[in-house]
Amino acid sequence: MSGIVTYSPAYTLVPTYECFNRCDYCNFRVDPGKDPWMTRSVAENILKELQHQGVCEILILSGEVHPQSSRRQVWFELIYNLCELALSLGFLPHTNAGPLSFTEMQQLKTVNVSMGLMLEQLTPALLNTVHRFAPSKIPEMRLQQLAWAGELQIPFTTGLLLGIGETPNDWWETLEAIAQLHLHYGHIQEVILQPYSPGNQQTWNAPRFEPQQLPEVIVKAKEILPAEITIQIPPNLVPDPEWLLACIAAGARDLGGVGPKDEVNPDYPHLTREDLLQILKSAGWQLTPRLPIYPQYDKWLPQHLQTAVQSWRNMSLAAF
Repeated sequence: MSGIVTYSPAYTLVPTYECFNRCDYCNFRVDPGKDPWMTRSVAENILKELQHQGVCEILILSGEVHPQSSRRQVWFELIYNLCELALSLGFLPHTNAGPLSFTEMQQLKTVNVSMGLMLEQLTPALLNTVHRFAPSKIPEMRLQQLAWAGELQIPFTTGLLLGIGETPNDWWETLEAIAQLHLHYGHIQEVILQPYSPGNQQTWNAPRFEPQQLPEVIVKAKEILPAEITIQIPPNLVPDPEWLLACIAAGARDLGGVGPKDEVNPDYPHLTREDLLQILKSAGWQLTPRLPIYPQYDKWLPQHLQTAVQSWRNMSLAAF
């Protein structure tokens, strides 16, 4: 075998698609007040159906409610309660809900085994273009999240969105910022390199980021990032098996959460686990499930989360 490529057997719960940002390329959001929020009972029904389907990670992926909104606390409590519910039913939660306050992150640490936030790109130039109606895409605000995650010892995933108007130099600067934060705190598990892929809901008219460029970006990212950070690519956004394998040969070693739907890119269905197995096997790679927390971070968790993680680690891979 050439080696192992990992993925997370995952399901995404969306508390709300409502978002006060309006990124021009977004295919996820709904205007504030126009989307009914998920109820606990609906979530419980979904999760109970998943209990014997080999799902480990529950990704809590939410649109953002404005920090000053009167509904912010109710929104946060919903996210917290969904994480708590997922844990109670035997799953491992991972939350990505946009920028949070230090206190919110501190509270979510007690019900999440890991968390995430895409940096996307740190160049302020995008605040005049695709992010001009997206207040929470201010680079300093998102870097602050990564720093707070480090201070709180939260295992973290971040990443770049490629092809939204930035330059290659912007890629390297963003990767360097991630590397420096990790060298200080040691908390970055994965960096996602996500090619921009047009969808039906966006307002921006631009060509997709060509997957053929990804291998060279991965090679450079490997040079910039500390060796212990895993590079993740979303296989549904690299639909050509030849280029998917080229990305893996270049150094990508994780395919992220594989589930029924990519909520962020709904126009691009996930490949099935069986399809991915066959593609990788053809080139000598082994596809292996993983948990949403890497083993070196288990000790950072509160004891009740360590116990939940250990019960998954004790299972055979056949249990997935």
